[in-house]
Amino acid sequence: MSDFPEFEVIPAVDVQDGEVVQLVGGERGTGKRYGDPVEAAERWIAGGARTLHLVDLDGAFEGERVNADAIEAVVRSVPDEIGLQLGGGIRAAEGARELLDIGLDRVILGTAAVETPEIVAEIDETHPGSVVVSLDAKDGEVVVSGWTEGTGLDPAEAAVRYEELGAGAVLFTNVDVEGQLEGINREAVESVVDAVDIPVIASGGVATIDDVVALKEAGAGAVVVGTALYEGAFALREAQDAADAI
Repeated sequence: MSDFPEFEVIPAVDVQDGEVVQLVGGERGTGKRYGDPVEAAERWIAGGARTLHLVDLDGAFEGERVNADAIEAVVRSVPDEIGLQLGGGIRAAEGARELLDIGLDRVILGTAAVETPEIVAEIDETHPGSVVVSLDAKDGEVVVSGWTEGTGLDPAEAAVRYEELGAGAVLFTNVDVEGQLEGINREAVESVVDAVDIPVIASGGVATIDDVVALKEAGAGAVVVGTALYEGAFALREAQDAADAI
């Protein structure tokens, strides 16, 4: 399920303390709450979502899965035909495999992939194409540990490295514009898209349907949208229809 045969607009269900939250610029404590994760998932599926993007925000900061119960409630509630990808706090191959076996289609690895790149190949051996490597960029540099630590890695160069290790897709988040509804950085996305053959899922800064269309034109295989959907800037179906029209 790592390939995206058609461009997808993917709603984010980011979970903190058991509730849906959208952070601003990746800063802990900036989040606005949007209620129950299962209700959010059901709302987006009713709105036409084909895939949901789940994030354990506490897990991303703490380095272990904190909201496992809330996430698993979403997994149980979602129809089989809906794709599910989860990130945040996944640090070991064994834990990733367990998640894939309970019904997730893709696991998203950020810090673990940077610190232990071989974990990507390890998971790919048993669950081919199921690893999405999350490359979060701040000032043009990949950052880890909940966006708090710089790595010195260039996002495009890092994407090539993980493609070689077996990653099925790359999730590229521009932290500089995350959650601010101020628009995307198309050039940053294009540089990663041009570097690899696997799909690039873009994230960060989407404020308008034009941003969604621009990311498709930039070559992204999908876009994750959070704040804009929760704040009602546009409807999920409208955005998907606009992307499908080009």
